[in-house]
Amino acid sequence: MNGVLSGPALDASAIALIVGRSLIALLFVLAGAAKILGPAPFIEHMVRFGVPTLLLPGVIALELGGGLWLLSGYRAGYAAIALGLFCVLTAGIFHHDLGDKAERTLFFKDLAIAGGLFVLAAVTTGGARQPVA
Repeated sequence: MNGVLSGPALDASAIALIVGRSLIALLFVLAGAAKILGPAPFIEHMVRFGVPTLLLPGVIALELGGGLWLLSGYRAGYAAIALGLFCVLTAGIFHHDLGDKAERTLFFKDLAIAGGLFVLAAVTTGGARQPVA
């Protein structure tokens, strides 16, 4: 037994995995939806930092697709890796002014989210594969 499923009942680690995966997924699904419903501030932000706005549809696809994959558990490890790399890039591109207290906080939050996603990827992909609860 690998600790994810314990007979017909879910154990605490399986519940924690589902809840944690769902909470992280919510962040990305809502962010993707916000970009669809009101793209103007996101486009302005991209322009301000010299990021090509033609990347916005890809960002939306990654946030929605990756978020939904995390939420459903389908290829969650791969989604976690992609979203984790996205968070590292976001921190470096948009929140690199570490002299600004708010930007420093956002920088480290992005890195912390990336760290959590990489941990999620480690427990849901590869040889230590666990069934999706």
